[in-house]
Amino acid sequence: MHRIGTPADAGRVGWVDAAKGICIVFVVMMHATLGVGEAMGGEGFMHAVVAFAAPFRMPDFFLISGLFLARVVDRDWRTYGDKRILHFAYFYLLWLVIQSLVKIGSVSDGTLAGFLEHLAVSLVEPYSTLWFVYMLAIFSVVAKLVRRTSPVLVLAVAAALEIAPIHTGWFLLDEFCARLVYFLAGWHLAPMIFRLAEAAVARRGAALAFLAAWAVINGALALTEVTVLGTTTTPAALPVVSLALGVAGAAAIVVVSALIAGTAVGRPLAHAGAHSIAVYLAFFFPMAVTREVLMRTGVIDDVGVVSLVVTLVAVIAPLVLERIVRHGPAAFLFERPAWARLGPRRAAVAPAE
Repeated sequence: MHRIGTPADAGRVGWVDAAKGICIVFVVMMHATLGVGEAMGGEGFMHAVVAFAAPFRMPDFFLISGLFLARVVDRDWRTYGDKRILHFAYFYLLWLVIQSLVKIGSVSDGTLAGFLEHLAVSLVEPYSTLWFVYMLAIFSVVAKLVRRTSPVLVLAVAAALEIAPIHTGWFLLDEFCARLVYFLAGWHLAPMIFRLAEAAVARRGAALAFLAAWAVINGALALTEVTVLGTTTTPAALPVVSLALGVAGAAAIVVVSALIAGTAVGRPLAHAGAHSIAVYLAFFFPMAVTREVLMRTGVIDDVGVVSLVVTLVAVIAPLVLERIVRHGPAAFLFERPAWARLGPRRAAVAPAE
């Protein structure tokens, strides 16, 4: 049952890929919609969708990323480091250079020294949209270090970090505190999460009732503004409430993914999820180009429609690019080459007698 919606020859968990696909679409949608809104000086219907997804967009992404950690966390540091740390470090560093070169006018003063300074700063303060990849490497190190600590204690401390109003201004630290609990929950609660997916398929009526109730509550808390201590925010962003909605939203995405896995709707999302690293790394360029073209031509003047078009192009274009380069010399863009992997440790050769 853990392979709900999985093609027989794929060797993957169908609903997990669908969940990753939903997450990556929401992430791209956020960047595309906010960028279009700023460029056009207004908001459209897509802004409401982005606001609705805010409580669970990143929590679910991190939770799904931790689901299969138990398979590798007890391996030796060399093997684990290759699969869970060097893997993400490679893509972060590679695409840090690529994105920085594309945006060189905005990241430095045009000099080599300025560019190198930007790269150096980006080693301690994740650059642009790449912060998620950077954070996965950090979380993987933390998980390895605390693997023998009580899961209850680890989750309690991580939950306290999420609830605490930690706003230091250092993006890396703030996001670490806000997101760690979801990654660890994906790891430690994986059996429960898989059972939830199974239950959703077995009891579709109850699953749909849960989704309806969640959508109403999440929407009410995410789309309503309140003033707290002179600051305008949403109830969804308040301490404790944000954690509750993050967990509930992640559960909702698991349920939705289990229900649509293997369907006409689920298959494209699962494909995007199976190649989510390519979308996440490369969506910035087609997003910016499409937005600029639509702004200059003025062929569409509705903010919501422009946001939707930009989102679709920004998701689809990297998938097409990944397919084109998959077996060519540019495959290193989305697949780690042999030289960037840690091979198995060589056995010591006994000296000849």
